[in-house]
Amino acid sequence: MTTTDRLLTVEEAAARLGTGTRFIRRLIAERRIRYVKLGKPVRVPESALAAYIAERTVPTAAETRAARYGKAV
Repeated sequence: MTTTDRLLTVEEAAARLGTGTRFIRRLIAERRIRYVKLGKPVRVPESALAAYIAERTVPTAAETRAARYGKAV
């Protein structure tokens, strides 16, 4: 997390992912996403949300074949 990284509320993070707040709260409870605790309120850094999306992005079949055979995409 950088110092200029915006901290999102649970509601804002849910809106960015297009999910409900319960899903974000479950990610936080299971520690599957980084978060910042500010007393009782919890915030999710934008970079943590971007990392979560990047880790779970499934490559296309062409990218998978190219990686398997050492070709450029």
